[in-house]
Amino acid sequence: MPLPIEEIKRLIKEDLPDASIEIKDLMGDNNHYSAIIKSSKFNNLNKIEQHKLVYKSLKGKMGNELHALSITTEGK
Repeated sequence: MPLPIEEIKRLIKEDLPDASIEIKDLMGDNNHYSAIIKSSKFNNLNKIEQHKLVYKSLKGKMGNELHALSITTEGK
């Protein structure tokens, strides 16, 4: 079952409450997304560490309910 955009945002916000999140459905199939996420929790972290925080916030749904997510992260 695909993961809706609002559910992805909710999961990320649980771990990154100050995050501003923009998500686009790339294929119109609720399965392939692109996300721009900005959070102060990313400050002083490299891109790999930033992305790990995002994947952790998705609680195992990446690769299961969420098939593809291209992530761009930035500190605030």
